[in-house]
Amino acid sequence: MKKYIALIIFLIISCNSKNEQNNILEFQKNLVSTDQAGSNVAMVFKENEIVYNNIFNSEKEGDKEITDKTIFPIWSMSKPITITAVMTLLEKGLIDLDDDVSKYIPAFDTLNCKNSNGEIYECENTLKLIHLMTHRSGYGYYGNPQWFTSTVKYNNLVDFVNDVAKHPVEFEPGSDYLYGLNMAILGRVIEVVSEKSFYEYLKETIFDPLNMNETKFYLTKEERERFQPLFINSNSLVGFTNFLDEMSYDIDNRAYFGGEGLVSTMSDYANFCKMLLNRGTYNGNKIISSASIDMMTSKYSIGRPNEFASIGDPFYYGFSLFVLDDVELDGTNSSKGIYGWSGYHNTHFWIDDEKQLFGLFMTRAREFSFDLQKEFRRAVYSTF
Repeated sequence: MKKYIALIIFLIISCNSKNEQNNILEFQKNLVSTDQAGSNVAMVFKENEIVYNNIFNSEKEGDKEITDKTIFPIWSMSKPITITAVMTLLEKGLIDLDDDVSKYIPAFDTLNCKNSNGEIYECENTLKLIHLMTHRSGYGYYGNPQWFTSTVKYNNLVDFVNDVAKHPVEFEPGSDYLYGLNMAILGRVIEVVSEKSFYEYLKETIFDPLNMNETKFYLTKEERERFQPLFINSNSLVGFTNFLDEMSYDIDNRAYFGGEGLVSTMSDYANFCKMLLNRGTYNGNKIISSASIDMMTSKYSIGRPNEFASIGDPFYYGFSLFVLDDVELDGTNSSKGIYGWSGYHNTHFWIDDEKQLFGLFMTRAREFSFDLQKEFRRAVYSTF
C-alpha cells in the first residue's frame, strides 16, 4: 500500500513539474500564435547546469528554423559587453571613470548643450567617462539626418565620434538620464587607450577567453546563411524579411558600434552570462572582478526615465543595466537585485545571483517590447 501511495505522489510531482516547464513553452508558443515573434529559443541556467533549453520553430513561410548555430543581431545586448571591456581597462589602472572624455577624444573638449527652450549654449559641465557608462551624457539616439550609429554612414569610429562631438547634448552632462549612443563613444575610447581596434580588444579580453567565437561585428557569406530573418509586425508590415538589417555587417567596416553592432549565438552569449553569474570568472579565466560587477550594478539613476527604452518603476539603472528594486511592483516573482538588458530585435537576458540563475532568450522580431522579457521572467519564476 505504501508503495502505491509513494508512486501516486511521485506521479503528481512529476506531472506538476511538467506543467511548470510548460509555462515557458507556452510563453514561446504564444509569441508565435499572437504574431509577436517567429521562431525563438529560450534557456534557463541554474546552479551550474542548464535546466531548460528549448527551440520553438514557427514553421511559417519566410521563417527559418533555429539551430544551435543560428546567429542573431543582439543590438543593445552589445552594451553590457562594452561595459565589461571598459571595466577591464579600469582594473588595469589605464583609465579613471572620472576622466574627461576629451582626455582620449579631443573633439569633446568643447561641448554644446541645449536648454529647456532648445537654445544652444556652451556646456558648463565637462563630459566624463562615468556619464557615458550610465547614460547620463545627454546624448540620445538620432535618426535622419544625423543617423550616427550607422555602418552605412560610417566605416570607422574616428569619424563617428568627431561628428557626434559637434552635436549638442540634451542637458548638462551628469544631470539626467537619457538612453543613447554612449557605448559607441566608449568603443573609440577603448581603441585610443588600448591602441587596438575595438573588436580586437574585445576578442582578446572577452571573446577568446569566453569561447565566444561567433560574436563579432560582421558576417561572412557562410554566416549570412545562419543569420535569422526578421519577423516584423508594425502597422501594415507583417511578415519575415532579410532586408531590414539596418547594419551592413560588412567584414571591412571598422565602425564597431559598442552599443548596437554585435551579432552572437545563444551558446556564445550564454558563456557571457555564465561569467557574470560566476562573479567575473569563466572556466578559471578571470575577466573582471566581483567588485567591478558590484560597481556595474550600483544605482546611478532611479525612477522612470523619460525616454523610449524605459522599463518602468520597479528598476533602477546601473552601467547600462537594469536592476530590479521593487519586486512587488514588478509582480513576476523575480528575485530582488536581478540585472540584465535587452536588444532591439527582442533578445533578452538577466542574471539572478540569489538563485544562481540566468535567463536568456533570443528571437528576431519587431516591434521591440520589454513586456516580452517580463513575461519570460514570469514563466521562468513560476518554474524555478
